[in-house]
Amino acid sequence: MKALVLLANGFEEVEGLTQVDFLRRGGIQVTAASIHGEKKVVGAHNITVEADELLSNLNSDEYDIVVLPGGMGGMNNLGGSKEVVALIKKFNEAGKWVAAICASPSVLGDNGLVEGKKCTCYPGFEGRLKGGKTSTDEVVVDGNIITSRGPATSIAFALKMIELLKDKATAEEVGKDTLYLK
Repeated sequence: MKALVLLANGFEEVEGLTQVDFLRRGGIQVTAASIHGEKKVVGAHNITVEADELLSNLNSDEYDIVVLPGGMGGMNNLGGSKEVVALIKKFNEAGKWVAAICASPSVLGDNGLVEGKKCTCYPGFEGRLKGGKTSTDEVVVDGNIITSRGPATSIAFALKMIELLKDKATAEEVGKDTLYLK
């Protein structure tokens, strides 16, 4: 299994990096990809990280899931990228996993990916989930769409993806090893 975590300037660091870290702990091959023209990406709290690769250099067909971290700036940059929008639509049409957390489920809503689906987001962004059935659950899975609420739900979000991509036992093992689960 291969995961593609998209990093955009202004991304919520805990939401992006937790996904990379926990998915790797779960034995999933992860590429943290910058959507910009350089590998250096500056998060919402001015933490600079270096992505593994540029999104423009990757073959997205090799991936099983695309993950969109939140953060206002990150969400706006992801949603404003024609390449990202085309990618999430392509994954959705192929029935591949599309995951978004915090403000970034808005990108899915703006592009018709949550129509008729149960979903969640950071409080106050529900109006952007056009046609979606909003929930306050930490993590919501409906079909191939996975959504989560925000920074504090990052671990639950990552563990749900591990469960879906691999199995429940692996997700529980990672949860216990990190002291998230007892």
